Amino acid sequence: MAKNRLVGAKVDATGELVELKFHTQAYRDMAPTELAAAITDVVNRARKQMAERVSEAYGPFLPEVAGANEVMSGDLDPLELLDRLGIPSEDPRR
Repeated sequence: MAKNRLVGAKVDATGELVELKFHTQAYRDMAPTELAAAITDVVNRARKQMAERVSEAYGPFLPEVAGANEVMSGDLDPLELLDRLGIPSEDPRR
């Protein structure tokens, strides 16, 4: 829900937008940039909140060397994870 309660957004566990709802007709009187900013803010906050929920739920199932936030954000480097686990790997980037 937006801070001004104008718009709400729902996202699924992958962060995809599944619902965008306007709670009043006030958006009709907003400047386009103001409306765009409100929508962008509420969608981004919904995605962040869902990512935190998913990370919390799946965190206990991940190896200690891989943080849930790192996995969920897509920032986990598989070769770096192998190094953390002490498994030698051939890095094709080197």
